[in-house]
Amino acid sequence: MPHLLEHGTSAPDFTLHVTPDQKLSLIELRGRPVILAFYPADWSPVCGDQMALYNEILPEFQKHKAELLGISVDGVWCHEEFAKARRLHFPLLSDFEPKGGVAKSYGAYRESDGVCERALFVIDAKGIVFWSYCSPVSINPGADGILQALEDLSKS
Repeated sequence: MPHLLEHGTSAPDFTLHVTPDQKLSLIELRGRPVILAFYPADWSPVCGDQMALYNEILPEFQKHKAELLGISVDGVWCHEEFAKARRLHFPLLSDFEPKGGVAKSYGAYRESDGVCERALFVIDAKGIVFWSYCSPVSINPGADGILQALEDLSKS
């Protein structure tokens, strides 16, 4: 079982490629909640369903002014095609080199398979982990936990 960063832990900053020539740093999003959705691979059936679901309920996340970031070890070109095919309206970040470096810093890397765990984090406006959850790789964790965490965060 992975040892995800827990509530109250400072979220490690990172800078990852969103496109071949654009990068995004976690610190750029400071001041609003951030949802990190680590997932194993772009074209796996469960990942596709999970990302499509998050895309559908993006307005719910945005009600909480939350920014959603998908992260896997796939390369930027793979992400680009996957996002286009699935019509995703949120960034997919490539944790490609060093492979899984960011996932490892969050305790969300599957050493045995060389991919990210199916792990979710809600980070508060100050950059602190508010909630984290790891789902079995073959199971779509859905969005209820994220939405509950955002709801609880807005009350704290």
